[in-house]
Amino acid sequence: MDTKKLFRFLSVIFICVLFVILTAALLGQRFYGNYQPREIQVAILEQESFDLEPPQKKTECLVVTNSEEANSAHAYNEIQGIFSQLKVRADYVDLSREELPAYDAYEKVVLAAEDYDQLGARASDLMDWVGNGGNLMIFFPPQAGSVFQSISAGLGIREVGREMYELPGIRMKTDFLLGGKGKDFMVEEPYESSLSLSLNEDCTVHIVSADDRELPVLWERKYKDGTIVFDNFGIMEKAYRGIHAAGYSLLGEAFAWPVINGSSFYLDDFPSPVPSGASEYIQRDYGISVKDFYTNVWWPDLLKLSEKYGCRYNGMVIEDYNDQVEAPFKPNQNIQRFQYFGSSLLKNGGKIGLHGYNHIPLCLKGFDKSFGDGYVQGTYDRLFDYGYWNSKEDMEAAMHELVRFTKKLFPQASASVYVPPSNILSEEARSILAEEFPDIKAIASIYFKGDVEYTQDFEVAADGLVETPRIISGYIIDPYMEMAALSELNLHYVNSHFQHPDDVLDPDRGAEAGWETMRSRLEEYLVWLYGAAPDIRNLTASEMAGAVQRYFYLDAVQEVTEDEIRLSLTNFKGDGYLLIRINGRIPVDTASCISGGELTDMGGGLFLIKADDSNIVITRGGE
Repeated sequence: MDTKKLFRFLSVIFICVLFVILTAALLGQRFYGNYQPREIQVAILEQESFDLEPPQKKTECLVVTNSEEANSAHAYNEIQGIFSQLKVRADYVDLSREELPAYDAYEKVVLAAEDYDQLGARASDLMDWVGNGGNLMIFFPPQAGSVFQSISAGLGIREVGREMYELPGIRMKTDFLLGGKGKDFMVEEPYESSLSLSLNEDCTVHIVSADDRELPVLWERKYKDGTIVFDNFGIMEKAYRGIHAAGYSLLGEAFAWPVINGSSFYLDDFPSPVPSGASEYIQRDYGISVKDFYTNVWWPDLLKLSEKYGCRYNGMVIEDYNDQVEAPFKPNQNIQRFQYFGSSLLKNGGKIGLHGYNHIPLCLKGFDKSFGDGYVQGTYDRLFDYGYWNSKEDMEAAMHELVRFTKKLFPQASASVYVPPSNILSEEARSILAEEFPDIKAIASIYFKGDVEYTQDFEVAADGLVETPRIISGYIIDPYMEMAALSELNLHYVNSHFQHPDDVLDPDRGAEAGWETMRSRLEEYLVWLYGAAPDIRNLTASEMAGAVQRYFYLDAVQEVTEDEIRLSLTNFKGDGYLLIRINGRIPVDTASCISGGELTDMGGGLFLIKADDSNIVITRGGE
């Protein structure tokens, strides 16, 4: 080789080497770099900061039920759950045991009984009360008996069919629900839950069935000087509470309730030891190992979604996947990939949390003997192949090792949120978290009841731990999760989603469709979420706990005058949000009509309030 060719060859090599070095430096800056803790948006406060006594509020609603009717008994439980979240005070009367009180003592009545014949003449009295300015909600479709037929015209009904209607899903006809317009939301297991009927033209129909018939599902009607809301949905489960709650918000001139205003995304089992070898679907689509796929495809794709939509990931650490359940616990020495992924997550605005020393739920044998009615003993052993820990001391020692391991790797990233492995947590383990680990401030399990899982509501427990349940999961967002996400956006103004790295390996979680399809389906959900709620706060897991804590203690006493809506807040700690439905006389200018906060028009008469003061005044618009 002559000198000129050698020089050109060496020059090319030098440029290539320099390019590789610069690329590595840029990647290192993105994936490693110097992690500087970001300013916390919503800190978790000491529980002593809040006044635990509820505010003095008048009882606004009468709920009429019948404990001898199955649907009514179920509705009673659901209404209690909804009202506890909306901070509504109500009296409950059981038609099978009690006399109805005077309607005039209340602003609103919720009728949640099947057989209206038991109301007798009080049904006519109820319609007279509505006509004089009362507010009535029919919580679920009743039996079409004689008394119901006698008042059905007043409820806006022209004709009722003999057969109940199997509701395939719901479709919005107005901007009534955030995220509802332009998309059908299907019922996963439909059944005959709705009355077959037709309405008078003076009804405002907000929801219809998601089919060619478009059966009225939820409507409102002005009846003389009062308001009637008829909820013909008929399906009463936790996943649909936001729909029923939105119906209730149509009663009266205005209705305000505290909300969380937060969106969080959890990565369970991340960082954790990476599975070795190959995957059928990854090999099929990419021809690389699982390890290389996570590094070069999966994680960069998640970071792109984070950058595009602003979501922040919460990595829940698993130290090892061994089966050890007896102390002392051997530390994992293979930490390179933990540091790689964990540092990248932190640098890109995420948060580190705790998941487990290994993936064995913190349970002793017999932990499920105290489970209530409906639980079949042996379900844990039948569904899970985990086994049990030997003692509380061993569970505590395993948690101490996990905390030590996480602090050593990420000393500046305080881990304050714990996610139970497989969302299973025994009472013994929960007491360990509360009593022995003061840095753990919140538990993030699941919102909907499972087989043996630890089920939560958005609340603060008696021991001070904040309950921050996850609502939906995975990449293939099925119809049930879509409906639940819609419901919770409208009830708590919240999104909470979790995924696992090994979802891409499991055909039961969509792996056979391939990563491109899975990633695309997740992005479809992100497009819907941030299209419906573009200003929702993107929070880390600990910030979500702070937001839930403030929501849980915040309450509002409302007064509506001819010209103003006044809200007096209790337990306002400088950061609080509420949704308010204003039914008529909508404010003209959201910037100038409010004092003590900021008002954002969400459409359909719904507004988001960012409180700046404990006293808020909204000037009403014209007629």
